[in-house]
Amino acid sequence: MEKAQVELIAALKYSIQMEVDGKKFYIISGESSSNKIGKDLFAWLAGQEDFHKKRFEDIYNFLIEKKVWPSIKISPVTNISFKTIFGEALLKSHQALKPQQGDFSSANKAIEMEVKCRDYYREQADSAKSEIAKQFFNSISNEEQGHYLALVDYIEYIKDPVGGFTRTEHHSLDDA
Repeated sequence: MEKAQVELIAALKYSIQMEVDGKKFYIISGESSSNKIGKDLFAWLAGQEDFHKKRFEDIYNFLIEKKVWPSIKISPVTNISFKTIFGEALLKSHQALKPQQGDFSSANKAIEMEVKCRDYYREQADSAKSEIAKQFFNSISNEEQGHYLALVDYIEYIKDPVGGFTRTEHHSLDDA
């Protein structure tokens, strides 16, 4: 097996482990969150980790078996935007959100993880020998960026629910 394939297999194994570790973290964070939005966000992120892990495993298994990168369709993920959950929560909420310190700690740690993953996948794209592998890793890196942005929105939301909602949804709450 050539050096590039060995490196790619190692990168895929590492990626799978990052997604497994991320899911564990998000499940624990969701269970310990003091608010429904945090619970929903962390559950959504845990699901995203499963989705990525499956994609990495499929490519890894194909690469091991066939010794070539699979011909896969790379398309941006168009799953629901998490920002609408903030808007729905604010409209349904009849009480002030009182986040606990753990909510901020979990979100900040999650941001660090998403940045690390995003950057790692971007590095893999930059060093990939095939165009399809390059596109794949760039796509995953962009998805990680989306997770990062959802977490930043969450922190803004728990700091200031009305202001966070307005910034996220990009419109005013007045009747004008």
